[in-house]
Amino acid sequence: MTALDAEEPHLTIVVPAYQEGEAILPGLRRILGAVQTAAEILVVVDSADDSTAAPVRELAETEPSVRVAVNDYGRGPANAIRYGIHQAVAPIVVVTMADGCDDPRQIDDLARLVDRGVVVAAASRYMPGGQQVGGGRFKTFLSRTAGRTLHVFADIGTRDATNSFKAYRRSFVTDVGIDSRDGFEIGLELTAKARRLRLPVAEIPTIWLDRTEGASNFKVLKWLPKYLRWYRFAFGRRLTLDQLIAKTASQGASS
Repeated sequence: MTALDAEEPHLTIVVPAYQEGEAILPGLRRILGAVQTAAEILVVVDSADDSTAAPVRELAETEPSVRVAVNDYGRGPANAIRYGIHQAVAPIVVVTMADGCDDPRQIDDLARLVDRGVVVAAASRYMPGGQQVGGGRFKTFLSRTAGRTLHVFADIGTRDATNSFKAYRRSFVTDVGIDSRDGFEIGLELTAKARRLRLPVAEIPTIWLDRTEGASNFKVLKWLPKYLRWYRFAFGRRLTLDQLIAKTASQGASS
């Protein structure tokens, strides 16, 4: 029995997926081969007939740590990630992408940082030792600029606040809630909320490799305003939890 077969997982790995089909399997197999922490892998799809579901269910017949969850919060990656985190049974949640661009060997290291006391542990492409290979130049420019400016001017705790490849203390996410409903901005949202609460955020370097199969579902221009909301939110005085919840609720009502 491997660590991923443990009955009580210490870690839930959330993988939002949309029409990946068989392309989902190489990444899942890399996770199964790399992760040593007792974990479950939760692949979240928007509908039961998503092409991702059947290959994952077939894999689950021999890998009981893997399961499919059908998101009923609404379509889109933000709702899939939010649903997956809410369905997690472990105290630590790692979000990683279905495209295989993230390095699964770092999942254990991210989880250990949360065990040591941080509420958000980020895999950083832009710190020393990190790298991004491939990907759109405009998207890379935006994420790198956001990461550097937030690191320098907001002291946000990571140079790569926009990367979705992060680990979270599940109780922290439960406390602050998730307001994002559209793109992949949840990683920035939760990092910004941790900063405003002055809770610890840490990072490790990662090498991100652009996907070799399938097409990206990332929509830069459509989701940019959502990222800007949380970019701006990261700056400001320390808030209590009640103040943070009230502030994000009022901003959501006015947006």
